[in-house]
Amino acid sequence: MLNLITTVVGSFPIKLKGETSFLGKLKSNLGLNDPYKIAIEDAVKLQLEEGIDIISDGAVRGDMIESFVKHIPGFTYQNNISTITSKIRTPPVDITVKDMKYAMSVLDNELKNSNLSDEDKKNKGVKGIITGPSTIVYSSRIESFYKDKNSAIIDLAHALKKEVKSIDDNGAKYIQIDEPFLSTGIVDLKNAKEAISILSEDIEIPVAMHVCGDLTNVFKDLIKFPIDLLDCEFAGNNTNINILEKNSELIHNKKIGFGCVDSASNTLDNAEEVKTLIQRGINAVGKDNLILDPDCGLRKIDLPIVRQKLSLMSDLAKQL
Repeated sequence: MLNLITTVVGSFPIKLKGETSFLGKLKSNLGLNDPYKIAIEDAVKLQLEEGIDIISDGAVRGDMIESFVKHIPGFTYQNNISTITSKIRTPPVDITVKDMKYAMSVLDNELKNSNLSDEDKKNKGVKGIITGPSTIVYSSRIESFYKDKNSAIIDLAHALKKEVKSIDDNGAKYIQIDEPFLSTGIVDLKNAKEAISILSEDIEIPVAMHVCGDLTNVFKDLIKFPIDLLDCEFAGNNTNINILEKNSELIHNKKIGFGCVDSASNTLDNAEEVKTLIQRGINAVGKDNLILDPDCGLRKIDLPIVRQKLSLMSDLAKQL
């Protein structure tokens, strides 16, 4: 029997490290070294050491909004504020793919030297992660060109399509679209669904959507989005597991990303409580339809606690 698959939502508390060798310092001074590569290596190795199957590059370049809008024509980003200043257009270069591919190379090298079985190695991979168009637009001010957020969201979906297609073409296990704003009640979910349709159309690998927060008023809509996996938080939110159990019959041909350790708490979760929570998820939708992960990104958690949370999650994935 195969174990439950494990993944992460994205970000890690990885700090940039300065070069220590003479050659490394020289290359850094000449602008030839990317300081983020070491951080990506650290994030990949940490995840692999703690038993994670579908790995992220650690989102080491920072804020989920800034990392995207500074590359997208039509946006400016100054003083931690994203502003839409003109028509949103397709970025001239890929935004995340370089880091994703580097994470893949690190993972491949680590797996060559690991003692994992061939079957376990087959389950490993890297996913591509983008911030969704609704979340980016609702995190931005509109200064000109657009009269409403909905039209900006659709234009941004078309602009991000190139990024999603590049992730699809470059060997990712699947694509994760982060849309935390969809649980807030302020987003037009019909428009958000259209934007996700633009991104997911003609994509060969599975598409996941991560939505934080209380699902009470949105679950029945979100489960109808054109995605393969809906990822939500269940550990830090006492309501969502009840919603999943009451609406399990609505889940057709989709998997659930099951946030089972609390990403807002800087302490290790109670193992028995996590185990009970996961078992409720299994009972609701079936073991084959669950992928375990933390509730959200882990950037605000101390690194030793991150290790403990991932280790607990991986151990339970093998037990259940």
